[in-house]
Amino acid sequence: MSDTPERPIVHVDRISKHFGEGETRVDALRDVSLSVYPGQVVALLGPSGSGKTTLLNVIGCILDPSSGSMELDGEPVIENGQWLRSNLRRLRLDKIGFIFQFHNLIPFLDATDNVALVLQLTGADAVAARTRALELLDYLEVGHRRSAMPAKLSGGEAQRVAIARALANKPRIILADEPTAALDSRRAGIVMDLLRKVAVEQEAAIIAVTHDEKIFDRFDRIFSLRDGRLDGGEDVTG
Repeated sequence: MSDTPERPIVHVDRISKHFGEGETRVDALRDVSLSVYPGQVVALLGPSGSGKTTLLNVIGCILDPSSGSMELDGEPVIENGQWLRSNLRRLRLDKIGFIFQFHNLIPFLDATDNVALVLQLTGADAVAARTRALELLDYLEVGHRRSAMPAKLSGGEAQRVAIARALANKPRIILADEPTAALDSRRAGIVMDLLRKVAVEQEAAIIAVTHDEKIFDRFDRIFSLRDGRLDGGEDVTG
């Protein structure tokens, strides 16, 4: 990766999240601070219940924090635990792409329409949406499967279609929850190499929750969460 720019795309400042009150209170996140820069691919590690998915959901504007602040792509979106935007759905459509362990493709839409749907939700017309979808499928080397239904795709093909869907709106932030857990070593490496290519070429920030040791060498930095607390991160690529 090139020299780290001064301005992060994701900047989390002392974010905390608790569930319940009193004796039943659970502190899922405790004063977590994290910055991720353009072109950077980082991992979140930790045992089950450590807060990884909770943090990903806060960054993805899905879960309300209890306290702290956050900026996404230079825009303050949380201050003192309060959202600064009322339309979080639009914020997600504009800035964030999601990739999950299982592709979650819509079973009655072919590969092209699964990707194009995201663009149509942002207001793009059908022709423009399909054109962009086909470009992405070609970019991810799965264009030859453009008319295939999800049930006819291999695991690696389906995951690449899901990545194309995540990239449809040209997000600056890509959040991946166990993106390679269902893949073998070769396919996991292909997926991570594609994500790194996207990060560099589109100056995106990618954050992945993973337990998958076979892809650790594909990250720039690895952070660990334990009991809701985030460490300072380990530089992998140097």
